[in-house]
Amino acid sequence: MRLERRQGTSRAALVLAPFGAVVFTMLVSALLVLWAGAPVGRTYALLLQGGFGSVFAWSETLTRAIPLILTGLSATVAFKARLFNIGAEGQLYAGALAAVAVGGLHGGTGFEVPLWLLFPLMMLAAALAGALLLLGPALMKSRLGVDEVVTTLLINFIVLLGVSALLDGVMKDPTAMGWPQSVSLQDGLELGRLIAQTRVHTGLIWGVVLSVLVWLLFKHTVLGFDIRSVGANARAAAFAGVPVTRTVVLVALLSGALAGLAGAIEVAGRTGYVTLDMSPGYGYSGIVIAMLAGLHPLGVLAASVFVAGVLVGADTMSRAVGVPTYIADVIVAASLISVLVATLFTQYRLRWK
Repeated sequence: MRLERRQGTSRAALVLAPFGAVVFTMLVSALLVLWAGAPVGRTYALLLQGGFGSVFAWSETLTRAIPLILTGLSATVAFKARLFNIGAEGQLYAGALAAVAVGGLHGGTGFEVPLWLLFPLMMLAAALAGALLLLGPALMKSRLGVDEVVTTLLINFIVLLGVSALLDGVMKDPTAMGWPQSVSLQDGLELGRLIAQTRVHTGLIWGVVLSVLVWLLFKHTVLGFDIRSVGANARAAAFAGVPVTRTVVLVALLSGALAGLAGAIEVAGRTGYVTLDMSPGYGYSGIVIAMLAGLHPLGVLAASVFVAGVLVGADTMSRAVGVPTYIADVIVAASLISVLVATLFTQYRLRWK
């Protein structure tokens, strides 16, 4: 038995592969639900109801989806050029810290920055923090051949340890009664609410607009063509005149900036300050979302809502039937594996000898 590359892959197969992978994941997860002693039908019904069954459920799902959209875009941009950025979690925290460092300064500097100028400076600082955090691994890959999977993954732990030190040190909020959290953003820098009496904020608009812009970048610009060329075959792209190193550097800056913006928008839209548990793994979930979307920027929107709905609905499901909320993590992880396998079989077939 061997894998044989298909002569061609239909567009329908590429579209249906993620849906088939999700269905397969639900069937496999049903075995765990049965093992927990819960009815499968009611468990999945509660999962859907908790994530999508009411205005409140939709508001929580969309709120959870906002950072996932941005980290999913971050992974999509990087993976398109075969720059395997596993460090979006660290870049998100770096962006959040940079946002608070700029937007949380409450005087004492001798001059006041108007809010209309401070807000874009805050977002720019967050984007730069995330971008610069990925620039080093990208240059090491291009110049020295260092595996970026290892470097970006390890930088996550370094950043989190640095965040812990800062939250207990120079950035600690003196009014937090000893709780390790940063100072808060200045009043007026918070993102507005899209729906009254919910937590959905205008960061959702940022996510949608950035998804469209990244799609346009891939589809209609020379840089987008260079990114796709480097991702398809870097040696062939270099032979054809594509500046591979410059393309990888630009991809790293864009990917890191998107993850950094995820941190800033999460702070400005939801928390108002940085804590160590601000992100329950948004950076790692972004990888799953990018793969579920088939590395398509517009598909990231749908994949983010799906993953967010599963994570939110798991709370309702757990309270009603006693199934652990960790089933949501199993569904998300199994979805990633299923999508990878489904994508493999859209390009290859098993040949028996």
